[in-house]
Amino acid sequence: MFTGVVNKAATVEMVGRFEAETARILRALSNVDVRVTPASDDKADFMIRFADREQPILVEAKRHLNVAAARQLAYITVGQNLPLIVIAADATADARELLQKHGIGLIDGAGYAHVELPGLLLHVADPGLRATRQAGPARPTRLTGKAGVVAQAMLLDHHRAWGVQDLADTADVSPALAHRVLARLDAEHLTTTTGAGPRRTRTITDPAALLDLWAEEMTDRHVQRHQLYRLARTPDELLTEAGAGLRRADIGHAATGAAVAARLAPFITAVPVTEIWIAAITDPTLAAAAIDAEILPTGHNLVLLQAQDDTPLAFHRDQDGLTVVNPYRLYYDLRRDPRRGREQADRLRQEILQL
Repeated sequence: MFTGVVNKAATVEMVGRFEAETARILRALSNVDVRVTPASDDKADFMIRFADREQPILVEAKRHLNVAAARQLAYITVGQNLPLIVIAADATADARELLQKHGIGLIDGAGYAHVELPGLLLHVADPGLRATRQAGPARPTRLTGKAGVVAQAMLLDHHRAWGVQDLADTADVSPALAHRVLARLDAEHLTTTTGAGPRRTRTITDPAALLDLWAEEMTDRHVQRHQLYRLARTPDELLTEAGAGLRRADIGHAATGAAVAARLAPFITAVPVTEIWIAAITDPTLAAAAIDAEILPTGHNLVLLQAQDDTPLAFHRDQDGLTVVNPYRLYYDLRRDPRRGREQADRLRQEILQL
């Protein structure tokens, strides 16, 4: 069936019972005409009209759409007969990508739209428009830094019923921060609650959505990359020898990236650079000496990574005599690699994390 791409000469009309904020978002978008009126099909929220066609549509309005909320919408649409379009004041890039992957339309307050229907492809990405946040309550705790460590603790044991103090002890954070993270996950509908008061516990209901949310919000601040070269016949030999040198020197570290993933999953074959996180307090020249490596501006085969704290080392583990990051941290580190990183992370997620 022919699919038309909406351009400046064509418009789409949306008809339905819109709230004021939803109508404002739609009217700010190029090529969309809005009419606030009951839709002609009582099973749908509104109609979408284009060319000589009319299609009943379900609509979901969101103030802020992150990837966890997008995944929940993808679950809800399974088995539905009518297409769904989400209208959000703002949406993250990962949320946009996930909705598009699942065939769910999205229009947001940043001037972005992607709607695919039989005979219609509406795609607008207007960099001139930006969503404006209205004054309101404080933003919830983002899953980065120490809060990100809490999220990793829950992912690593996602069948467990977590109490506040229990979670704080496991993640080595304050009970106040553990409580704020749990409250955030409650608000995202990612937990079920049992009990009350000091005996109240929470269990993750959707670890895949939690992984999405943490990976989307996690940010390593002020990361330094120290480029080194050490003679080795293979990336695996380089990883083994570098790890052994850091252990002998008693330098806190955890290997990561494609070199570690290749040990877990045989589908990862290309390892252009070996990466190792080292403790924030470490002098990189001493680390290079421990590895018997030379610091080079170019031509390197090893990178030592340092963050402003040691959160990248959280829940590191021993794997065949090598200290490595935990598997969820490995997934995140693979995602940020511009060289096939997202593809490798997705395979690791499917075959190792199984989320």
